Amino acid sequence: MKLTLSWLKDHLETDASLAEIVERLTSIGLEVEHVDDRSSLKPFVIARVLTAVQHPDADRLRVLTVDTGDGKAPVQVVCGAPNARAGLVGAFAAPGTYIPGIDVTLAVGKIRGVESHGMMCSERELELSEEHDGIIDLPADAPVGTSFAAYAHLDDPLIEINLTPNRPDATSVYGIARDLAASGLGRLVGGAIMPHAGSGMRPVTVTIEAPELCPGFALRLVRGVKNGPSPKWLQQRLIAIGLRPISALVDITNYVTFDRGRPLHVFDANKVAGNLTVRRARNSEKVLALDGREYTLTPDMCVIADEDGVESIAGIMGGEHSGCDENTTDVLIESALWDPITTARTGRTLGIISDARYRFERGVDPEFMVPGVELATKLVLDFCGGTPTEIEVAGYAGHKPKIVSFPLSEVKRLTGIEVPRDESLDILSRLGFKPQGTSDVVNVAVPSWRPDVDGKADLVEEVMRIHGVDNIAPQPLGAHDAVNAKILTVLQVRTRAAKRALAVRGMMEAVTWSFIPAKHAELFGGGRTGLKLANPIAADMSDMRPSLLPGLIAAAQRNADKGIGDVALFEVSGTYEGDAADQQRRVAAGVRRGTAKLDGSGRHWAGNAGPVGVFDAKADAIAALEACGAPVERLQIEAGGPAWYHPGRSGTIKLGPKVILGTFGEFHPKTLEELDVSGPLCGFEVFVDAVPEPKAKPTRTKPRLELSAFQAVKRDFAFVVDKAVEAGTLTRAALAADRKLITNVAVFDVFEGASLGAAKKSIAIEVSIQPVEKTLTDEDFEALAKRIVENVNKQTGGVLRA
Repeated sequence: MKLTLSWLKDHLETDASLAEIVERLTSIGLEVEHVDDRSSLKPFVIARVLTAVQHPDADRLRVLTVDTGDGKAPVQVVCGAPNARAGLVGAFAAPGTYIPGIDVTLAVGKIRGVESHGMMCSERELELSEEHDGIIDLPADAPVGTSFAAYAHLDDPLIEINLTPNRPDATSVYGIARDLAASGLGRLVGGAIMPHAGSGMRPVTVTIEAPELCPGFALRLVRGVKNGPSPKWLQQRLIAIGLRPISALVDITNYVTFDRGRPLHVFDANKVAGNLTVRRARNSEKVLALDGREYTLTPDMCVIADEDGVESIAGIMGGEHSGCDENTTDVLIESALWDPITTARTGRTLGIISDARYRFERGVDPEFMVPGVELATKLVLDFCGGTPTEIEVAGYAGHKPKIVSFPLSEVKRLTGIEVPRDESLDILSRLGFKPQGTSDVVNVAVPSWRPDVDGKADLVEEVMRIHGVDNIAPQPLGAHDAVNAKILTVLQVRTRAAKRALAVRGMMEAVTWSFIPAKHAELFGGGRTGLKLANPIAADMSDMRPSLLPGLIAAAQRNADKGIGDVALFEVSGTYEGDAADQQRRVAAGVRRGTAKLDGSGRHWAGNAGPVGVFDAKADAIAALEACGAPVERLQIEAGGPAWYHPGRSGTIKLGPKVILGTFGEFHPKTLEELDVSGPLCGFEVFVDAVPEPKAKPTRTKPRLELSAFQAVKRDFAFVVDKAVEAGTLTRAALAADRKLITNVAVFDVFEGASLGAAKKSIAIEVSIQPVEKTLTDEDFEALAKRIVENVNKQTGGVLRA
């Protein structure tokens, strides 16, 4: 929100300085983001042209002698303006002055062989308007040598406020002045609006077919207007806040929008066919808007239409067809109320950002609907003349204020500050609230311009921002006699640990969008049961991601497209399979592309490394699970995974038969084709929130692992099994023979040959045995070996190799 100091003082009678106003605005919650003291215009002075002669070598140039009023000799200036003449008084810029309209800092130069010591400026060069056909021509009595900015009232400081979405009342200069007056910085003025007695009824009536989208509509016709440029003071105010003056009628609507937070629209009455109707747009109905673009509408949008079709997108932008121009003689002034949610949805869908939408989607003052028409009528009559008709008001049932029960003790409870009862009630009254009651609990009527106030906490906020949060006395943090309890949750600790573990493995962290295209969501398990957005910000961001892999794969491909083909990326974040709590998970995922292996091998003098594969993804997944505290020694790996992986080069990590902790593998060629990416690519996902918490917690006084005093022993076994038997199944069978003595089982050889028989293979394992109670005898070892052989034979059908 931008405003000038003089504009603010139209509504705030105060002796406060600019610095005091800026400080107070921030202290009451209207944070000042920037202040422009308009110093860029201070170097320009009023000067008089003494002589103007033809340039000796240019037909369109004149050589001027200019009196700058500094008491020194006149300066020579080369000028190409057609209105340059002796006796003209204008704005002069000396060498070294920055010209904002052309982004140039002047210097002494030669133009066609004649030296020029400055510039006589046009309005566009000073960013006052788009006029550049001639230099500024001031009255003959303008004081030569004085500041042009001060003379033209262009030294008015500009204040920019960073508004929060919950303050629709502060989207107007009057609303900001009201807050400052309530804070004690001045007196609120200029609020009264006198009604105009209309002459006759309008020939155009309004019908509201969609009252749920339009709670009220006010309309007035003004006949016999003459539309031309708006007054200079109005143009300067609009230019100061970044708006381009267009014509008096259009400038009036912009002025009322910013002055009172009341967006209006003006129709050329002679271009409106028949009566106006407020209705839902028809499917695929089109309208050419004032920005020159054609928009296709849908039935969930609200429009103002006449008998020929749509004339305005309600609450957002008017149509080009019925817009006012220099030929307008009869004008319809419209002031309506629009549903905030529909306005916001329509604006996002169509991609239109306008000052009207900005205010309507936050909520405008319903009680200012009719006064807004009256204010616009006054300005139209002042600037353009004409005769107004009566105002037609359709659909408006009046405003029923919200009543909030407010225990005054809430101020102390929520803020820790004791604000006297009378001061709290006085603050609310100055802000326009109406507290009623004599007890410690009062009923407060909320003013029509504050739709954001719903409960007692909101009222506490209003009291505190005016009372002053700087009145809160600083308090040191209290010291604790005991060690603080843990701050991070288990999930937060696991997230950090997983990130560190994957980063140690040479992977780079990526942050991808939570929204992905519907096609990608379906590929990774989203489909019809996925979580779709009602109002996506883009067509290719329509679904919440059911998996982290689509975003990571796309990121890897973008790197490859820029020449970085060997890349390893990971992300630890949320996935969304549905809107239920158990369908939203914390997942650690990663992808490797090209030759981005853990050892960093790629291009090397010894030759190129092999491509990444399923075992690289498996190692990443196991590392992430181990960092999260999963019992890695008890994990089970099953062949195969979800459909987006290669069926023969993927796996599923389980803890027991039911608990799935993750998946990994190389991606299916069809998946890569659907994503329009190239490989080799492998990846994994582990479910951080599925890892069970450990039952035993280590302490400093009691070590978790007890060291044995006896020598560990290793024994080797080789079993002949069917080719279909997995090595993991065999190792688990051996480990189950005696979990107290056997600490580890590792495969060190796999052999296939004709001597073993068809469809057979040999798997050799090393069994680590750690006695804990006594030294084992030969008989103990023989008994353990027998149990291992029996267990492997029972679970895999394997026999000891001779």
